[in-house]
Amino acid sequence: MNFESLNVPRAEYPRPQWVRPDWINLNGQWGFEIDHGKSGKERGYPESGHDLSGTITVPFCPESKLSGVENKDFMAAVWYKREFSLPDNWTGGRIILHFGAVDYETEVWVNGVAVGTHRGGYSSFSFDITAAILPGVNIITVYAEDDVRSGRQPRGKQSERFHSHGCDYTRTTGIWQTVWLEQVPEAYLSNMKLVADPDNACVHMELQIGGNAAEATISASASYEGRTVGEVSVVVTGSSVKIKLPLSEVHLWEVGNARLYDLQLTLHKQGQVSDSVSSYFGLRTVRLDGMAFRINGKSVFQRLVLDQGFYPEGIYTAPSDEDLRKDIEISMGLGFNGARLHEKMFEPRYLYWADKLGYLVWGEHANWGLDICTAEGLSQFLPEWIEGMERDFNHPALIGWCPFNETWDRDGAKQNNDVLRITYEVTKRMDPTRPVIDTSGNFHVVTDIFDIHDYDQNPETFKERYEPMKSGGEVFVTFPDRQKYEGQPYFISEYGGIWWNPEQKDEQSWGYGDRPTSEEAFIKRYEGLTNVLLDHPMMFGFCYTQLYDVEQEVNGLYTYDRKPKFNPDTIRQINTRKAAIED
Repeated sequence: MNFESLNVPRAEYPRPQWVRPDWINLNGQWGFEIDHGKSGKERGYPESGHDLSGTITVPFCPESKLSGVENKDFMAAVWYKREFSLPDNWTGGRIILHFGAVDYETEVWVNGVAVGTHRGGYSSFSFDITAAILPGVNIITVYAEDDVRSGRQPRGKQSERFHSHGCDYTRTTGIWQTVWLEQVPEAYLSNMKLVADPDNACVHMELQIGGNAAEATISASASYEGRTVGEVSVVVTGSSVKIKLPLSEVHLWEVGNARLYDLQLTLHKQGQVSDSVSSYFGLRTVRLDGMAFRINGKSVFQRLVLDQGFYPEGIYTAPSDEDLRKDIEISMGLGFNGARLHEKMFEPRYLYWADKLGYLVWGEHANWGLDICTAEGLSQFLPEWIEGMERDFNHPALIGWCPFNETWDRDGAKQNNDVLRITYEVTKRMDPTRPVIDTSGNFHVVTDIFDIHDYDQNPETFKERYEPMKSGGEVFVTFPDRQKYEGQPYFISEYGGIWWNPEQKDEQSWGYGDRPTSEEAFIKRYEGLTNVLLDHPMMFGFCYTQLYDVEQEVNGLYTYDRKPKFNPDTIRQINTRKAAIED
C-alpha cells in the first residue's frame, strides 16, 4: 500500500519555533480500523504485512467530516498504518518520528518493531526510530486507546455521553495533529528554553543537546528586520548549555505590535556544522503589580475572549493554518486583545500566529473528566502538563498558565487540594516568569490571581456585587466555604455567555440566562456587563464567553462556521474603551 499524495492536508511546518529544512509531512491517507474490543495486538495488527480494513485522512480525528470516517460513537481503540520511504540523501544521523497530538494512550511500531509509547491526548511527543528503519519502503503502525468516561484521563470538552450536550461537544479519538519525520545528525540541538530580558538588553537560553557533543561549540545569532543585532559562541561541556545573548537593539513585543527577532542556532563539531536550527523570540516582561497586570511595565487591561478551539468539520483540528490565523483576526476585529485557550492545549501553529499578531493567550489544560479527588489524579495530569509547558514556554504571546478549570466535585467527593497545590508549585518552579492561576473559577487552593466566573445577566446586580471592593469593602467570593480571597489581583475570567441564536432552532441549543428578545437588547446587555468591568479600578481584565458558537452552545459573538452575529464594529467600540486600571 502506498498513500503518497500531493494533496497533503495541513502541509505547513508544524513546529515554527524549532525549524530544520529536512522533514517529511506524513499527513494524508492512512490505513485505519476501529478496534472496539482492543484485541488488535492479539490479531497481529502491528505486523508489517497486516493491512487495515479502511482509510482515514490524517491529521483529522475519525469523528470529523474531514477525516472521511465521521464515526461519532465511542471508539475504545483505533489503528493507523501507512508506508513511507526516506530520501536518498537521508544517510547517517538519526530519524525522528513526531506526533503533534494523539488522544489518548499511544503505541507505535515501525516495520513491526515497537518504538515507543505515550500517554496524553494534547502534548506533542516523538520517537527515535533509526534502529527500526529498513532500506526502501517502511511501515508505521499507530495504536491509540481512548476512554473519556474512565475518570482517568483529561478529556476537556469532549462529551461523556453519546450525544453532545450542554457545554460538552463531539469527541476526538486518535491522531489529531500533524505526523512528521525529521532527520537530525548524531549530535544535534534537541530543545531550547528562552527567557527574554529586555531590561538588560539580552536573552537567556538553555539549550539541550542530543548525542555526543563533547568539545563542540554552539553559536547563536539574533537579527531584527534582517540586521544582525547579537552574536555569541560557547563551548559545550555536557548535555545542556546556558547562553546569554546580548542585543544591540531592544524592540519590545507588545499587544497588537509583535516585534519579533529571528534566531539562528548552530552546533559546530570538529570545525564542521553538525546541526542548525531556525527560531524566533519576542522581548517582553509580565508581572503583577498590586491589582494591575503589567506587560513591559505598562498596565494592560486584558480584553480576553473564551476560545475553545473547535471547528465544524475538523472538531479539534483546524482545517487549515489560515483558519487558526483567522480566529485570532476575528477576535482582534471585535476589540479583544487575547484569549483564554479553554479546556484544551492548542497546537503550536496557533501560538505562532498569536506571537506574530501580538495576541495575548493563557495556557490551560483539558482537565475536565479527570478525577482529582485522590492523589492518583496527579499522576494522570502532571506529566502531560509538564510536556505542554516545555513545548510552549518560549512563546511571547503566552502570558500566564492555568492548569485547571472549574475543579468540580465528583460523585460527592471533593477535590484533593494537594493535586492543585503540587501542580501550582511545579508550574512556578518550571516558569517563575509568568503568573499561575491554580484553577479558574473554583476551588482555589494557592494562586497568583483570584479569578471567578460570574454569569449574572443583569448589569445592575452584576455591578452591585463588586461595588464594595472599590472602597476597601468586602470582596465577592463564589463558594466562600471552599475558597478564600487573600488580596491577590482580581479577575472575572468568565462572564456574559449571552444566549443568542435566532437562526438556530434546535431544542438542544442553550446559553446562559434568559434569551434577549432582540439584537438591540443583546447589545445593551453586553455593553452593560462589559462596562462594569472596564470601569472597576480593581479589575485587570475580563474574559467574555465566547468567541463563536460550538455545536449546541450558542452564546458566541460569531456562529460556529465563523459568521458574525452582530456588527463587529459595535462590539469593538464597547470592548476597546479605556479601562479604569490602565495607566
